[in-house]
Amino acid sequence: MNDSIEVGIDEVGKGCIFGPVFSSVVVLTFKNNQLLKKLGVNDSKKLSSTKRNSLLPKILELSKDWGIGQSSVREIDQYGIRHATELSMIRAIYKLKLKPSKIYIDGCLPLSLWKGKQENIIKGDSKLTSIAAASILAKVKRDSLMIRLEEYYKGYILCKNKGYGTSDHFLSINQLGITNMHRKTFLKKLDLI
Repeated sequence: MNDSIEVGIDEVGKGCIFGPVFSSVVVLTFKNNQLLKKLGVNDSKKLSSTKRNSLLPKILELSKDWGIGQSSVREIDQYGIRHATELSMIRAIYKLKLKPSKIYIDGCLPLSLWKGKQENIIKGDSKLTSIAAASILAKVKRDSLMIRLEEYYKGYILCKNKGYGTSDHFLSINQLGITNMHRKTFLKKLDLI
């Protein structure tokens, strides 16, 4: 891949108490980077669900390439959230058709499992369109999974909390118990198990 493209990566669900962590990587040309910026691509946390969902088809259409990776609850509990997040990022990168010459990672922690060139950008999802696009892709795909899982894990209000530790979610845990999709290591730290 050449220097006229930007490869951004971001994760979603790192702070959840339920479900996998997702990572996404998006490859953008300079021209399409500018187009997506004009369409309003920004940090997924700053956009409404409706806006994220409306931007996703444009991101997929205008991306030169993209990939999604995830790490399971079992991996999060076994390896810790940091390592599991890195695994999900590496899995996303390996879905690309070509190995990127450089990746831009949201946040301050380097991707130790990646041996290629990389640059960390604090609040990168507000600074680089490729990282913002990756954050939207990962967020929409993970939220979609949480909505589907609501069917199987009734009463945990996943459609609303998306697996985060809200007061309603904790109340559901107290009433219904924990499931195989809850992160046991997180719940132990919160003295819930």
